[in-house]
Amino acid sequence: MSKLKLDLHEIYNRGAEIDRALREVMQEAVRIKAKEVEIIPGKGSGQLKKRVVRFLETPEMRALYHRLEKDKDNWGRVFVYFRWK
Repeated sequence: MSKLKLDLHEIYNRGAEIDRALREVMQEAVRIKAKEVEIIPGKGSGQLKKRVVRFLETPEMRALYHRLEKDKDNWGRVFVYFRWK
């Protein structure tokens, strides 16, 4: 099983690109049946991380994955886990 990674440092201030990047990584994860996606919003003010979590908790995205976990050791990372039958 594979693992995908999305680093948002380059586009942290471009909302539409952030949403598109998140949507694309989630679609790719579904396509290849990835086990995990690591999203790196970085450690700034926390606004980008909140935006990422809000996006992932929309019903459309929530239907795609099994669970969401915020890294307890590095709060600049979010993990999305998938369960495939």
